[in-house]
Amino acid sequence: MLRLPRFELLHPASLGEAVSVLAAAGGGARLLAGGTDLVVDMKLGKARPAVVVDLKRIPGLGGIERVSGGSRLGALVTAEAIAGSATLRGSHRALWQAAGVLGSPPVRHMATIGGNLGRGSPASELTPPLVAYGARTCVTGPGGDREVPVEDLPAGPGQTCLGPGEVITGVLVPGPAPRSGSAHRKLGKRAGGWDLAIAGVSAALTLDEAGAVAEARIALASVGPTVLRARRAEGLLLGRVPSDAVLAEAARAASADARPIDDLRASAGYRRAVLPVLVRRALEEALLQAQEAPA
Repeated sequence: MLRLPRFELLHPASLGEAVSVLAAAGGGARLLAGGTDLVVDMKLGKARPAVVVDLKRIPGLGGIERVSGGSRLGALVTAEAIAGSATLRGSHRALWQAAGVLGSPPVRHMATIGGNLGRGSPASELTPPLVAYGARTCVTGPGGDREVPVEDLPAGPGQTCLGPGEVITGVLVPGPAPRSGSAHRKLGKRAGGWDLAIAGVSAALTLDEAGAVAEARIALASVGPTVLRARRAEGLLLGRVPSDAVLAEAARAASADARPIDDLRASAGYRRAVLPVLVRRALEEALLQAQEAPA
């Protein structure tokens, strides 16, 4: 039976207290939000923090609220809360879809958006849609508050650009533009997609008045060291009226931006082969939403 190593568990009552504890502990402390990744890593011996800082008693880190220009999701908002939000289902479909396939139902009730982003995993479920929306991560640390584009948050597999003592406090997601749509697609080994993605895609499109693509953002998961932008595919879409041929061309181009590897879940070749299929399906759904969205 796997057991947790010995550690000190702290429950700060304020964000300032949490930042101070983290800064004092240096690399010897880890944050606890939902614990779905940290607890497993500690049982497997992959993580041996001397101090675990529980964020759940800190006010202001939960909730989904409308703010100027979009929505703000607190760092402790769970995947289940996102998947159950009728507002996000209508305004940010890709994020709503991604949350619904994040792990099993018990995991979704515990996993948080802050923890999912802070892990820096290239297979992150919630990072791709947030990258596709151009979302920003709210961070507080010893130097004060700052915002980091979600796209720039990962620094490598399992790494982020966060400095010592910095805490993710929330995510700012821009509101949808007129004539816009988004979608998330994932391929896993288990029925229902409850496991980590073999490959994942989030796409967001905005159309101009003539029906041509005015903006396109496509984010790829599990096909590189971090979540990647499919910039060649995005460039092929801009200014063009999306036909079946255009979408197929963009889907093929996405493979050129991927950097997949072989691992226990799939080979690099398989990932590269299935990626255009996922990209095209995500683009088709995003396009349909954009065409039906109010101007």
